[in-house]
Amino acid sequence: MPRLCKLLGTIIAFASVFGPGSAQKPVIAFGCPMALSGSLADEGKLTKEGYDFWLNYVNASGGLQVGSTKYQVEIRYADDGSDPHKSAQLLEDMIVKDHVNFVLGPYGSAANFAAAAVAERHRVPMVISSGAADRIFNQGYHQIFSVQSPASKYLTGVIELAVRRTPRPLSVAISSAADRFSLAAQQGATESANDHGFRVYSYRYTDAPGAVADAVTRIKAANPDIVLNAGHLNDALDMQRILKDQHVSAKMYGYTVGPDLPAFRQRLGRDAEGVLGSSQWSSVVTYSGEAGFYRRAADYAAAFVRDFGHAPDYHDAEATASGLAFQYALQAAGTLERGAVRDALAHLNVQTFFGVLKFDARGINIYKPMVINQIQHGHLVTVYPYRLANAKPVYPAPAWRY
Repeated sequence: MPRLCKLLGTIIAFASVFGPGSAQKPVIAFGCPMALSGSLADEGKLTKEGYDFWLNYVNASGGLQVGSTKYQVEIRYADDGSDPHKSAQLLEDMIVKDHVNFVLGPYGSAANFAAAAVAERHRVPMVISSGAADRIFNQGYHQIFSVQSPASKYLTGVIELAVRRTPRPLSVAISSAADRFSLAAQQGATESANDHGFRVYSYRYTDAPGAVADAVTRIKAANPDIVLNAGHLNDALDMQRILKDQHVSAKMYGYTVGPDLPAFRQRLGRDAEGVLGSSQWSSVVTYSGEAGFYRRAADYAAAFVRDFGHAPDYHDAEATASGLAFQYALQAAGTLERGAVRDALAHLNVQTFFGVLKFDARGINIYKPMVINQIQHGHLVTVYPYRLANAKPVYPAPAWRY
């Protein structure tokens, strides 16, 4: 019996390599630690969806043509539990033990900051979809690229929108979580608000219980016209609830992360009405991309709904765009050789449904604008920049309903 089992095992292994199901297609393997559990799991799962959408499109189309060879694409995920240190450890194993060809970034600036150091040390090209902290790109790295606009630009669109309102708001409170992304977003918003003559109140909070509530108490005392927060989904949910509980009344409320995610609208209900969210992308933008993928945002969104049963938010779209960046770079390089692919990424300049994919000398996509979305009647609409908008902003924000 043991000999028979061993023989059957050999036959199964042989069939898996040479059988008709495998077709012996060569594979391009991407490594990707991802926050599939922990505090960033909501955002991490959306990011994974965006990567998977691109992967499924490529493989359903017969694979990715690189030089004279067509490859199937494989993404090897591992759950980092929303822990940046674990993200770096997992990526080390993916590169050294699993021999992945390239790296798709995890979710979050802290995780990408840790993972980028690993990819750079091993000289493996890495494209980040969800790590916009400017600090990642101030290390002098050569292998790291991001399809996103930088964190410092996240809330500047809300400031630009505010100065065009009547009556013009005069003061703004800008709170921030303690992570690199949030602090960079707060700094950018503060500089923009100062440039536009606002009276600025700045607050920072930790992960300690009650820290967000303490920040809201201080915001209430300042009585600002605008309340902005640089943080993540759970920060935005907590702050919006506590603002209502403490009867803080402002003309505008805006967040770096939150309003675009379905969970924000589902969990807050009518308390989310009128809230503004900065976004890397919206399904109504009018970019027209190159052939080889969905060229328009609306086409991408419709296909995404068919595959995943819900509309894509910007986390989905930016992850898909990261796959596209590799796709166009690999096609331009004509080889899997990492140095050639890295150089192709550095010289990339291609229009997509997500906007232009082009990187400055640090690897940041400074060429694509952010958009500002607003929740109106329970739906997310784009209100700024005006040339990309499909709705007019509601101002001032509606009063709380108790």
